[in-house]
Amino acid sequence: MNEQHDVLRYKAPKHLRKIGIGAAVVAILVITYGITSRASSTRGLQVAADEAAIPTVKVIKLSEFVGDQTLILPGNLEAFNNAPIHARISGYLKNWYVDIGSHVKAGQLMAEIDVPDLDQQLAQSKADLASAMANEHLAQTTATRWRGLLTQDAVSKQEDDEKSSDEATKKAEVAAAHAAVDRYAALESFKRIIAPFDGVVTTRATDIGALINVGGPTDTPLFTVSDEKQLRLYVEVPQDYSARIKAGMTATFTVPQHPGDKFKATVTSTAEAINVSSGTLRVQLLTDNSANQLHPGDYSQVQFDLAKGGAVSVPASALMFRDNGMEVATVGANKRISLKKISISRDFGPAVEVASGLSPSDMIVDNPPDLLRENDRVRIASNQADDQQEGK
Repeated sequence: MNEQHDVLRYKAPKHLRKIGIGAAVVAILVITYGITSRASSTRGLQVAADEAAIPTVKVIKLSEFVGDQTLILPGNLEAFNNAPIHARISGYLKNWYVDIGSHVKAGQLMAEIDVPDLDQQLAQSKADLASAMANEHLAQTTATRWRGLLTQDAVSKQEDDEKSSDEATKKAEVAAAHAAVDRYAALESFKRIIAPFDGVVTTRATDIGALINVGGPTDTPLFTVSDEKQLRLYVEVPQDYSARIKAGMTATFTVPQHPGDKFKATVTSTAEAINVSSGTLRVQLLTDNSANQLHPGDYSQVQFDLAKGGAVSVPASALMFRDNGMEVATVGANKRISLKKISISRDFGPAVEVASGLSPSDMIVDNPPDLLRENDRVRIASNQADDQQEGK
């Protein structure tokens, strides 16, 4: 009985209990390590995933694209002076002495018009003048005689006044006859077509025997004379650049018939008003043509070299077409994206000129990803990062 009671009161050895506690601690440590390791791996994977999600971009420094701007516009050359020569009297062309391309001097005879009826009118007016002068002489003599008789009371005062009045009438008739002669003589001078200034005959629209009808529907210029020693160059400048075109500026231009040659012109004046229909400012330039290489009517390409005006050039590949309009992605010092809305002044195809929205210190993203958003973090391409580090 005592033996049974001793068996029920049996206690395990102390070393087995310690072993169990140690095993439990080891198990807890293993479980804790596993959980910690898994959490660390998860965080590492998350960090790696986040790092992999950061896009790598290529940036462009706008400071490399800022400089003097070149404005190229079409222009047209015109003669410094250009005069269509019309006839002042009707008749038939008697002869012409200059043809197209002829160089003429001011006052040089270019053609003559045959007007026999005008010749007769001039002759008649001269005869009328001679008759009027004879009548005036007789009236003057009679009036002088009557004044002498009046002093002797041989004639009445009324008769003397009549003779004096007749003398005055005859003088007026002589003046009228003189005016008629002068008028026909002036018309006679128009029989001779003369050059108004030194220049070149650019058109001839008549021939010997041609009927010249002044004021009629067929009244066309007989000749056109152009002064080509200097030429005027007209350019329509867009309103955006109108404030930067000043009198005295020098521009260069080319013409198709002289490829590779550049000519200089100087801005003399502007229209001082914007054309409402085209939105442009008409600018007049002057160019020397003493070498006679240029001709009125020439089409030209005019180049203005403008000083820095805040505009920069941006590759077309950097543009982003968004709901807010045209934007460009810029990268700040913290490598965060900032989207900037821009205004384009000129489109050159591969590149555009930005009038506002960017500054020369900006760095823009070239070929930005479609999913790029404001404040996104980006990674700069390794070769550019190295260049930037070297620049620092």
